[in-house]
Amino acid sequence: MKGFLFLGLFLFFLIPFSSSQLVPAESRILFQIQQFLENPPVLQEWNKWTNFCFLPQSPSLVITCSGNHITELTIVGNKKSPFESLKSSSPQALSGKFSIDSFFTVVTKLSSLKKLSLVSLGLWGSLPAKISRLHSLEVLNITSNFILGEIPSSIVNFKNLKSLVLARNLFNGSVPDLKGLKILEELDLSGNNLGPKFPSLGDNNNNLVSLNLSNNLFRSEIPNGLNKFTHLQNLDLSSNKLVGPMPSFLFSLPAIQSISIAKNQLSGALPGSVSCSNNLKFVDFSSNLLMGKLPACLGSSSRNRTVINVWNCLSSTSTKSQHPHTFCEKQAIAVKPPPRTSNEKEQSTVKLGVVLGLIAGIVVVVSAVGFLIFFIVKKVVRNRDQGYKNDSFAFEKNSTLSKTADGGNARRTMRMVSLGLPPYHVFTLEEMEEATNSFDPTNLVGEGSQGQLYRGWLRDGSVVLVKCLKLKQKHSPQILQQHMEMISKLRHRHLVSVLGHCVVTYQDHPNTASTVFIVLENVVNGSLKDHLSDWRKRDVLKWPQRMGITMGIAKGIQYLHTGGVTGNDIKLENVLLDETLTARISSYNISLPPKVGSENPLAGPDHFTSAKEAEKEDIYQLGVILLEVIIGRPINSRSEAEDLKLQVETALAESPSKLRDLTDPCIRGTFAYDSLKTTVQIAINCLEKEPSRRPSVEDVLWHMQYSIQVQEGTTNSGNLSGNQSGKLSGKISGNLNNKFY
Repeated sequence: MKGFLFLGLFLFFLIPFSSSQLVPAESRILFQIQQFLENPPVLQEWNKWTNFCFLPQSPSLVITCSGNHITELTIVGNKKSPFESLKSSSPQALSGKFSIDSFFTVVTKLSSLKKLSLVSLGLWGSLPAKISRLHSLEVLNITSNFILGEIPSSIVNFKNLKSLVLARNLFNGSVPDLKGLKILEELDLSGNNLGPKFPSLGDNNNNLVSLNLSNNLFRSEIPNGLNKFTHLQNLDLSSNKLVGPMPSFLFSLPAIQSISIAKNQLSGALPGSVSCSNNLKFVDFSSNLLMGKLPACLGSSSRNRTVINVWNCLSSTSTKSQHPHTFCEKQAIAVKPPPRTSNEKEQSTVKLGVVLGLIAGIVVVVSAVGFLIFFIVKKVVRNRDQGYKNDSFAFEKNSTLSKTADGGNARRTMRMVSLGLPPYHVFTLEEMEEATNSFDPTNLVGEGSQGQLYRGWLRDGSVVLVKCLKLKQKHSPQILQQHMEMISKLRHRHLVSVLGHCVVTYQDHPNTASTVFIVLENVVNGSLKDHLSDWRKRDVLKWPQRMGITMGIAKGIQYLHTGGVTGNDIKLENVLLDETLTARISSYNISLPPKVGSENPLAGPDHFTSAKEAEKEDIYQLGVILLEVIIGRPINSRSEAEDLKLQVETALAESPSKLRDLTDPCIRGTFAYDSLKTTVQIAINCLEKEPSRRPSVEDVLWHMQYSIQVQEGTTNSGNLSGNQSGKLSGKISGNLNNKFY
């Protein structure tokens, strides 16, 4: 009996102190996390009787408790990272119902957490700033997920943070200033899209032991401030676009053990006096643009040290694994031009002055001749154009015209390789009249708030559309030139591109424009509205085709927003389809500046605010189009769109069969239910009444790509059927926030 008592006491003291009884509130939080993560295999055995503080630890799950609170939470799932899933037939992210904002709202209630590791769980979305509420955090590891957007600046509020690992995600943009993390020992941001500026780590962060920035988009020189990191042991800056010389101090850092700077654009020669730390065991600077001889401590005579130096232009190693010297010289010049000497600048200035003088003389002569021709032509057409004259401010004046054999003018056949379009051209008023048969009413295609749209024929026989914009306010040629220069660059696979323009000014006010003609390419296969309104054409558009079309629309909107073009008229009738059913947005916002002297060629003083609102209105219109392609018919009013949004939202919550019944019969049996479900959720979020709650176009594109990957994966597996889609379940509890942006 005493033996059993002794054994019991012995076992009691073997139980770790961390295995205390967890407070009920934190137990409920863990169950919520289980639901948010869609019950991954590592958490599937949790139930209401689970005592979380007594769970056995494993590489996939660690829960440590202290004082009835969780201090460590490590969950490692089996979902592949974005890089690992590139060749996978199905995506690895959590479903469309997942909300990263709601998820971290729950996680941050574990206020005693010191270590948080969420690895390979399929988390997606932008990392919310509220994560800084975990003020006691010492280790943060969110590796191998689908987190996108910028790293929140609130990350610097972790004053106790020793390890920050955000590797293998989709982060982009600049890294926030991390110099406030004074006790940071490990920083791993590898496998993202961060850059181009090298992160600011501060000069006093000499506690850093491991720094990994590999596989990003950093494009700068390696900062000299790294020479103060006296405790740094492992440095990996490989697979970026780093430029400039190889800093020699890296090899002599007192604690350094491993250096990888491979696959960059470092150039120049290594100094012969480079010294290496005795602790240095591994160096890889292959695939750069380095020249000259290797320093002794990095040469073949170095003992117990692995040095990889292939595919540079080094002269002291085997030439079989090196580029010729000229290769590195040319590549280095292309990456970063050498600084010009004062003599070169003076010579260049002299040459520029001569060229400008010649140009000025030519301009004077041409202007005189042009002025004479101008008056001759104007006398001929004065009876038709009383009060107007043509003012074609030049890009490359008439550079796209050449003489044909019969003496007429014809456009050169040079095309843009990527889009098959002719070069941008500044037209004359006579060319516009000739193309439209003097704006014959029979050539009028449509009329809207921005002006009239005519069909026209250029002299080379190509069919175009000519938009006529009557200017209600005064516009200076300088502002119009800025605006048209911007418009001339709006060429994209998913836009009806602008081919040229013509500006007409008042005769009595030569510095004030009256009319602008904008020449657009013609897309001949009809609009998306035509295809959805005609049952024969609609039947051609199965679910994969419709997903491709809507993806194209979203890419076109993203391109416009990137160029600052917002408030676009995104409707079914303004989305044209070419012969390959590629979507082409035809009526984007190319309206002109509102007044003389506007600094921004797109708008007036309130442009920033109105542009943000206009962006969100574009997203709303995209949501309407998504609904229209799902139900297979046009939506005629905003109230009808709201009613349909409510219907699909209700059906999505009730059952797959309810949602299927709302879809166009032409696509039933051609969609994967998860693909349809994701697209419906995208549409619902685009149609939010509050504009600020609508997603960005980048978020829309990311989730549409997810939907397409689901579709492709199901098609390849042979399990595609709209009738079988009702078998796909897995809804998350209604207590969770279904909003996923």
